[in-house]
Amino acid sequence: PAIGPAPDHSMDKSSAASLYIDDSASLASFCEQLQGSPWLALDTEFIRERTYYPRLCLLQVGTPEVIACIDPLAELDLTPLLTLLYDPAITKVLHAAQQDLEIFYHLRGAVPSPIFDTQIAATVLGQGDQVGYATLAQELLGINLDKSQVRTDWSRRPLSPEQISYAADDVRYLCKIYTRQLQDLQQRQRQDWLREDFQQLSDPAQYRPNPAQAWTRIKGHGKLKSAQLVVLRTLADWREQQAIQADKPRRWICDDNLLLDLARIQPANQAGLDKLRNLPDKLRQRHGQTLLELIAQARQTPREEWPVLAHPKPLSPAQDAVLDALVAIIKYCAAEHDISPTSLASRRELEQVVRGQDTPLLHGWRKPLAGERVQAFLNGQLELAGSPSGLQLQSNT
Repeated sequence: PAIGPAPDHSMDKSSAASLYIDDSASLASFCEQLQGSPWLALDTEFIRERTYYPRLCLLQVGTPEVIACIDPLAELDLTPLLTLLYDPAITKVLHAAQQDLEIFYHLRGAVPSPIFDTQIAATVLGQGDQVGYATLAQELLGINLDKSQVRTDWSRRPLSPEQISYAADDVRYLCKIYTRQLQDLQQRQRQDWLREDFQQLSDPAQYRPNPAQAWTRIKGHGKLKSAQLVVLRTLADWREQQAIQADKPRRWICDDNLLLDLARIQPANQAGLDKLRNLPDKLRQRHGQTLLELIAQARQTPREEWPVLAHPKPLSPAQDAVLDALVAIIKYCAAEHDISPTSLASRRELEQVVRGQDTPLLHGWRKPLAGERVQAFLNGQLELAGSPSGLQLQSNT
């Protein structure tokens, strides 16, 4: 199940014992204690400023009875903990889970499941879009979290008592947020709305590096022509593989602006490379010849294999009016269910609907709430009507 049972526990600061675990025996004992738990609150602290992959520095695991900050840098055996976290009978509760789950994917080649993400749950409970953990703790629990350790270096040892307390709080109040949200979801009969969203979080494809598509993440690529994009695609693929192999940030291999310049100018020889002012000497010496070969190789790509960016024509005035009507329908549906309009669909997504394209609005929990009405309006089965009391949706059938 995507959403596990949640007994109502008191979660005052004094009610849950807090542990710091830096040896294998203590970790094994802690994990044995948690066997049979229906759910666990989970968080991580990591750094990735100097690496391609996030470097795990601390794991926080909590229940209403006990909280542990587990130190993976102490070279302890994480096997008992990973066995616990990958147990499909235990729901893992996280806030803004994707970066944490990426760490577990790289640790084990798979993602824990089932997952409950309190940030996602907040969207269907009228608690905000992309709401932060501290904001949620303040609004739901009246707790003002300490923010003094936000920029701390979690790789340095020893950790101070303040750091450990800060880290423990990341799961301490997550437990209570989860029980509150689950109760609200059940009262509103919305506990199944998020099943598909939570299942997607456990899809390994979201966390698997894809060098062939790395060019699409480079800001400014949309300004290039197809003949330049094919070069950018080849260079970005190479850079991604270099970064993976060296476990270094992409920008340490070659920054985005340089890749864009290489794709635009496409130097054919060393003299052409030398004209690039932003090409570091170290990169020129180490990989200059490789860059020239990659550019030459990309230029030999058949035209039918060039990347093509879709630049749709602007909507016609009539289509733009339809888009405005869809925005109104989304606002109406959102108000009806006490959630934010953007949790249902953004204006850009509604533009895709007008163009006949697929969007999340037409699937999962969003479809019965608003997607079906949008489709009915587009099919002429529903119309908008205004009145002094507000907008009304009326059936034409």
